[in-house]
Amino acid sequence: MDTLAQFIQGTGFASMTWGNALMIVIGIVFVTLAITKDYEPLLLVPIGFGVIVGNIPMVKGMALGVYDAGSVLQYIYFGVSQGVFPPLIFLGIGAMTDFSTMLSNPKLVLLGAAAQVGIFLTLIGAMFLGFNPQEAGAIGIIGGADGPTAIFLSSKLAPHLLGSIAIAAYSYMALVPVIQPPIMKLLTSKEERRIHMKAPRQVTRREKVIFPVVAFLICALIAPGSMVLIGMLFFGNLLKESLVTDRLANTARNAMIDIVTILLGFSVGASTSADHFLTSQSMLIFGLGALSFCIATAGGIMFAKFMNLFLTDKINPLVGAAGVSAVPDSARVVHSVGIKEDPTNFLLMHAMAPNVAGVIGSAIGAGVLWTVLVK
Repeated sequence: MDTLAQFIQGTGFASMTWGNALMIVIGIVFVTLAITKDYEPLLLVPIGFGVIVGNIPMVKGMALGVYDAGSVLQYIYFGVSQGVFPPLIFLGIGAMTDFSTMLSNPKLVLLGAAAQVGIFLTLIGAMFLGFNPQEAGAIGIIGGADGPTAIFLSSKLAPHLLGSIAIAAYSYMALVPVIQPPIMKLLTSKEERRIHMKAPRQVTRREKVIFPVVAFLICALIAPGSMVLIGMLFFGNLLKESLVTDRLANTARNAMIDIVTILLGFSVGASTSADHFLTSQSMLIFGLGALSFCIATAGGIMFAKFMNLFLTDKINPLVGAAGVSAVPDSARVVHSVGIKEDPTNFLLMHAMAPNVAGVIGSAIGAGVLWTVLVK
């Protein structure tokens, strides 16, 4: 009977708290949204299942969880906590990204830069609410809608907030089709949403090969703190555009990025145990992250409207919403909203220009914040 009592006491049922139960429900919701609504399934399925795993009550004396020294999950989480996984993700993104539309219409890069306003305004707001500058910088980067960048910066500036920031960043990336359309429709008129843009010009192979080298030098010299992320992004792109390293490019954009995404998503989810995650601070981070993302979306749209005051060939302001780093979902949402207004107006390729520029912009923003706020 003593053995039976000891077994029952050691089960997860005996140690389950309402917080664990709530987080398990949230994990199930993430998985459900990914499967039924197709909301970033490659991210939400690993994260959601990781949340479920991370909230099974641990047996005292057994190293099982992310925060238990020597556990398997802790070793996997090392890639998150030390910022190893994000640069590898950027390598794969670079090997998948075509910068042609951005190179064909360079002024659209400004929309990617304008969308980063959400990062810095949220930083100010977070400091006003009592977060220290390092915490505020890590929270503000959520507005870039770039999960790897958010993880990388928070691992350097505010590692104690890493789990909350990572979940917030990936949640808002997944909810781009829900969050952005209302903002886009609120800030634009029907006539503006129907603006047609000229087809992008053909970009030469030489331009594509030179761009990653020159762009890396410029970005890294402006913000040395962005060197790792930007370097891996443009290295991956060079592998793709050189046309002589197809095997390496295919590995980077397929097998490697898939493996890293699985490990990153699962371990981030497993880090959200209720005792670490369900705090008033985490809820505040989620609220500030949503605000940051909304401001970033609005910033890109409003800057496009500002540019139209001086341009002969007008920009469809919807394209400005793609200035956040959620590639390619944000560009797809822009195209979807535009085509509902005019079935002949294809905005996808135009929207990809500020979208990929936003990836670069958020990485540079992270580098600037790391340089300025590092202790």
